[in-house]
Amino acid sequence: MTVGAFLGVFALMFVLELPDKTFVATVIMSTRARPLMVALGASLALTVQMTIAVGAGSLLTLFPVHWKDLIVGLLFLSGGLYLLFVSESEEEGKGRREAALEKVTSRWKEVTTAFIVIFIGEFGDLTQIQGANFEAKLHQPLEVFLASSLALICVSFIGAYSGRALERVISLKRIRLGGGFIFTGLGVWTLVSLGIAVG
Repeated sequence: MTVGAFLGVFALMFVLELPDKTFVATVIMSTRARPLMVALGASLALTVQMTIAVGAGSLLTLFPVHWKDLIVGLLFLSGGLYLLFVSESEEEGKGRREAALEKVTSRWKEVTTAFIVIFIGEFGDLTQIQGANFEAKLHQPLEVFLASSLALICVSFIGAYSGRALERVISLKRIRLGGGFIFTGLGVWTLVSLGIAVG
């Protein structure tokens, strides 16, 4: 994988996770617990989820090329449409419900609570699906895992330490719309390329 492709996966996963409900949950949990412990628990959960995603993406490569490209294109397209049409307030509400926990006191409890909340919230989520999608498209599991995990870890630390401040500077709705257009574009491009290849 080239440096450009690595940075591209990093940037797309970063943009995809930033307006997500797990980001909101991380911001809220960090107001009730030590930000470092929340960031560590969330980062660990997201890394485990990317391991699962890359494994699922590797399984997609077993499909015939045209079927795999069709699945990848549809997943990109559905991810983009999800970002464009699911409201930011709905995602924020989900994040608040996931983070509705009692204030915890020990560092171990803070890490494990953050891990459990984010792991459950992220399971089958858009970023996990797109992580699998990138692996199916690029066939480079280690690089996709590293780029995706680093992006999600960065978002976890931003959420834990400066999520509220970030929301005042950049509208998560705009980030969400930008991500929606990017992923819709990737989906359309993949499907059009598939049509050209088949034709």
